[in-house]
Amino acid sequence: MLTPADQAFLDRLRAEGVEVGEAEPRYLEEPRGRWPGRAAGVARPHSTEEVARVLRAAAAERVAVVPYGGGTGLVGGQVKGEGPLPLVLSLERMTALRAIDPQSLVVEAGATLQSVQEAAQTVGRLFPLTIAAQGTAQIGGCLSTNAGGVHVLRYGNARALCLGIEAVLADGTVWNGLTRLRKDNTGYDLRDLLIGAEGTLGVITAAALRLFEPPAVTGLAFFALPSPAAAVALLGLAQGRFAGCVSAFELISRQGLSFLREVGPEVHMPFAEDPDWMVLIELGLPAGMDAEAAFVELFEAAEDLVLDAVIAQSGAQAAQMWELRESLPLANRRIGAISSHDISVPVAAIPDFVAEAGAMLAAMGDFRINCFGHVGDGNLHYNVFPAPGRNRSEYDAQKDAVKTAVHDLVVRGYNGSVSAEHGIGRLKVGDLERYADPAKLMMMRSIKTALDPLGILNPGAVLRG
Repeated sequence: MLTPADQAFLDRLRAEGVEVGEAEPRYLEEPRGRWPGRAAGVARPHSTEEVARVLRAAAAERVAVVPYGGGTGLVGGQVKGEGPLPLVLSLERMTALRAIDPQSLVVEAGATLQSVQEAAQTVGRLFPLTIAAQGTAQIGGCLSTNAGGVHVLRYGNARALCLGIEAVLADGTVWNGLTRLRKDNTGYDLRDLLIGAEGTLGVITAAALRLFEPPAVTGLAFFALPSPAAAVALLGLAQGRFAGCVSAFELISRQGLSFLREVGPEVHMPFAEDPDWMVLIELGLPAGMDAEAAFVELFEAAEDLVLDAVIAQSGAQAAQMWELRESLPLANRRIGAISSHDISVPVAAIPDFVAEAGAMLAAMGDFRINCFGHVGDGNLHYNVFPAPGRNRSEYDAQKDAVKTAVHDLVVRGYNGSVSAEHGIGRLKVGDLERYADPAKLMMMRSIKTALDPLGILNPGAVLRG
């Protein structure tokens, strides 16, 4: 129920020319359904100046503002369920392509990732950030969460693909940082400060993004392997033979394939018998090279590591391979995880971590583990599920202990991270407090206080409100 103060605030925004509507359910949900959000309303500005008006008014009235992109985040950064009703600030109306050339483009934050990829293609270039939700995820959200995806190994995450940003600060000040320079050593790197801040330090309204020459030849193959150790060794071999050309290297376990067979979605399985482990490898090669020949060369060089291989012979077969990889999270949701972990460890430590974590959990109870992800950059999605025939609700008393045990091993055993690519949001605030260096937390809180002294920007996300 809106209070008179809430209604007066919304009326003020409308009087200042800002489009304001009711908080429809789509603005108050997140993909995993862990938290229902609450909001007084949704502002949908059409320009950076309108965003500035919203934040100036919010600062004057001390109204919390939750920036909203495509809503695809998995850690609850886009929904606020407690406290006074916030204002949701959606950038969905701000989609303009402001400039483009073969080296870079400038686009507003509400543009979808897919639309940016398509714009790059119009000038014969590639924007390589690739995630499953690219048709819905918006550039502002991708930058605010420093999105990763399957091509980080070659091109880097969202931060590495951004040259400059435009943002509105908590008091309504507009920062024009839309430089398209590759080198700029004029003081603190404020761009990288706001990227990954999840809307807690400012609202990104536009970005200058790097474009790349697309590979002349692209190839895709599944390699069947006996172990994660073989996968890491194969990665090193591939990078040594095809330096700079390994675009993706995705690890998949037999358990992941079993889940697909158990609950779907139905996808084409590459091998007659599911291997214990396999990797999906994408090579982006220069003109004059043959992708199939490159994979055959790699297979022969890795004969002591590899059990079998299937090379895509067409675009349709390549699409089937990617469909299998991208269907793993959907199968996971249908099974229902006890505890899901977006973690990273040093690449060389992946085999030891997988073995140690598996033994640790086996001693704790009867679980199934689906470990998959971006082994090329050390990012694993290490998810724990009920035993066959049991429901995850039967494990309610254990789920916190499972999460803590896995995260303790990641951080204290392998000097890893409990959030590799999904961010902190509201889900992992306690994890950040538990594992972050005290000096880091002190600096983060100081920066938050300096840039948002009233605490109105996405309160409760990243840092406890």
